[in-house]
Amino acid sequence: MKIAGLDIGGANTDLAVVEFSPSGDITNIRTDYEYLPMWMEKENLGQVIRNMLGPDFHELDAMGVSMTAELVDAYNSKKEGVIDIAFKIREVMEVPVGFVGQKGIMDYHQTLEKPLDVAAANWIATAPLAAMIAPHSILIDTGSTTTDIIPIKDGEECAKGRSDLERLSTGELVYTGVLRTNVATLVDKIPLHDVSYRVASELFAITADVHLILGNIKEEDYICSTPDGSGDSRVECMQRIARVLCADLELLESPDVEEIAAFIYQKQIEKVSEALLEVSQHNNIDEVVVTGLGMDIIGKKAAQNLGLKVTAMDELLTREECTVAPAVGTALLMEEFLRSQAYD
Repeated sequence: MKIAGLDIGGANTDLAVVEFSPSGDITNIRTDYEYLPMWMEKENLGQVIRNMLGPDFHELDAMGVSMTAELVDAYNSKKEGVIDIAFKIREVMEVPVGFVGQKGIMDYHQTLEKPLDVAAANWIATAPLAAMIAPHSILIDTGSTTTDIIPIKDGEECAKGRSDLERLSTGELVYTGVLRTNVATLVDKIPLHDVSYRVASELFAITADVHLILGNIKEEDYICSTPDGSGDSRVECMQRIARVLCADLELLESPDVEEIAAFIYQKQIEKVSEALLEVSQHNNIDEVVVTGLGMDIIGKKAAQNLGLKVTAMDELLTREECTVAPAVGTALLMEEFLRSQAYD
């Protein structure tokens, strides 16, 4: 059996095509992702899915879908977003499609009836992967835009919040990621040469600029649009960071910009650490499983800040698969769903 797992984010669409043996064992995983800004290009979703699937499109037995793209401002409500995305997928796919909801896989008609159960539920698909590694742990999944912090007890997720709105209040969702976060949301003042400077509250630079300058990511990892529409070279990233202090590379030297980037990076780790501490204390859990694009540079660092035990999901998946862990988890949930249906 060959099942595709699709995780449709506001900016990135991730894919995992998982092949299973008759006994349900995984025999192969192929992953891919594509930058698709849904707020501008949602009508291209079907074609992007076809492109990523390639020859697998005609070989699939089923597809599982998780999503967070319903939040983009191309939709008036999350309900509208879920229904539109589900329709677009059903329109292009020729095989059974299931959608990850709060209680597992939902079919198309169930999704139309309860769309908010599907909204931003991709963490439901990732938590079981972490539970395979450590059944009493906290999952930290840091992607390009957000960080999920999900408590797991006795092998089951036990998040206090269920929706994004609720999880923003519990520490289980931090809206910060490796690439797309506006640095002006992370700091309001930056120290430089013993002077504290207030920052320009503009979209001058993003965390991708910070992490590329510091060597945390490579140019090929910078897969989102740049704030100023220019390139993603180190010099161009430094120009954008300088603008955060209303400066440029004639007013600031390279070591100055590197110092600024390092300060912003530290503040980002502190924000995740603060939320992780809340989740850890509430659940009395001192072990963390990290995954996602920022598993090493954000999730691991935040856990180490608190002295928690850290395990990376690459003990179970490859590094590439960890980057699209929700898509992998979605495919696994879909396979389990189909198997349970066969036995009903």
